[in-house]
Amino acid sequence: MFTGIIESIGNIEKIDQLSGDVKLTIQVGQLDMSDVALGDSIACNGVCLTAIKFNAHSYTADVSGETLRLTTLGDLAVGSPVNLEKALTPSTRLGGHLVSGHVDGIGEIFSVKKDSRSIQYQIKAPQELAHYIAKKGSICVDGVSLTVNEISNRIFDLNLVPHTLVETTASDYQVGTKVNLEVDLLARYLERLLTGQNVVSESKITAGFLQNSGFIK
Repeated sequence: MFTGIIESIGNIEKIDQLSGDVKLTIQVGQLDMSDVALGDSIACNGVCLTAIKFNAHSYTADVSGETLRLTTLGDLAVGSPVNLEKALTPSTRLGGHLVSGHVDGIGEIFSVKKDSRSIQYQIKAPQELAHYIAKKGSICVDGVSLTVNEISNRIFDLNLVPHTLVETTASDYQVGTKVNLEVDLLARYLERLLTGQNVVSESKITAGFLQNSGFIK
């Protein structure tokens, strides 16, 4: 799990093309690697990757074909800047929101507009994700925890303050840039709870059982 608070901007050092997938080596910039262990998770542009090799300056991770298809990692080139965050610990401050590092879909920058010292971005989400996005709700964009200002159909608005622009790769976004999106976990669980989609219940707890047990009258 992650918080969506970016710890460092790194860049792609090496891309090894393998049989249908890749191995990425990522320079970590200012990311503190002193407490990283083999097998730890480090999010790269919002994608949870497992460190299979690392040193003080970089880490290497395998990226499956499935991840390449469902995220923007397959579009990266050597030198591409990336947002990095280590997995949270019990003592981590939860400054953003709970982020799993499992990307739900790819969005596209629809418009970019200055708003005083901030920049307002409009992002077009995939149709199947739009109903999970709510005004003043949280969304993760390339690993960054952000608040939705407005949403209309598939287009949602975000304002990024100067600090976020400096500390993430968002300042490089242009119209047409593809970004990784992860919707709020609570929205997904709430939908499943309310609709019971794809759930076959084998529970023996029925209305009759509850009534006979004195829970309802």
